[in-house]
Amino acid sequence: MIKTILVPATGTDMDTGVFSSALAAARPLGAHLGFLHIGLDAATFAATIMPEVSSGHVVTDVIARMEEEAQQLEQKAKHLFESFCQREGLVVAETPSTQPTTSARWFEEHGSQAEWLSEYARTADLLVIGRSEDQRFPSDMLETALINSGRPLLIPPLAPMSALPDTVVIAWKSTPEAARAVTAAMPFLALARHIVIMTVAEDETAIEEEGAARLMSNLCWDGFSASVHRLQPGAQGAAETLLAAAREQAALLVMGGYGHSRIREWIFGGFTQRILRDAEIPVLIAH
Repeated sequence: MIKTILVPATGTDMDTGVFSSALAAARPLGAHLGFLHIGLDAATFAATIMPEVSSGHVVTDVIARMEEEAQQLEQKAKHLFESFCQREGLVVAETPSTQPTTSARWFEEHGSQAEWLSEYARTADLLVIGRSEDQRFPSDMLETALINSGRPLLIPPLAPMSALPDTVVIAWKSTPEAARAVTAAMPFLALARHIVIMTVAEDETAIEEEGAARLMSNLCWDGFSASVHRLQPGAQGAAETLLAAAREQAALLVMGGYGHSRIREWIFGGFTQRILRDAEIPVLIAH
């Protein structure tokens, strides 16, 4: 069940698109949206980047500039939130209502982005974090979301979603992470018209193949319509093959992450990084 969705409000131009994608996920699920802005603690941050600066005037000036920029971001984030709620007819509420209307709430904290994001994420059902226009991901936010929250993460495409895809592609490997990703995706699977379990022959073993077949069978027992599609990797590799197949179906891609010791490799390189960097479709990840 997904009834609460957390969305970072950064105060940057990417917010509006991410807000729209989060709403596209929230409405069919009947979920409440929480928008979290984490303001910079200028004095603490300045002390970490300038520990050896002795001039008080230099430090004071830097802190003053940081505080001014942080205040501007905070004001912009709040303005984008209020404008979005007004435009989309969202009720701003702090407690649940008996009405079926999708609601929203504003949260604001100051300090470590990683710590506050973890704190709020642990009590939400889903995180929605957008990618920047140059397709680089905020590594601190991603690492926090994947390692510390214990919650699934939805990364929308650059173009805002107006609705959830009616096809879900599961990138299957016989790992605990992939199994958790499927469990996290159950509310989306329940809304989907088509579920395709994809494996890539380059990495596939008999166990992988049998596991995909069992997953299909069990999803059918859950009342879903699912099929298995075994892919042969093209010249550009397994990631590009999987991505092209999922993109062709305009699907939501569901996948698991590697174990904790490999998280940096997972985010900054390899198979999953290619998926995240190049995906023109939404990606749901669980660690």
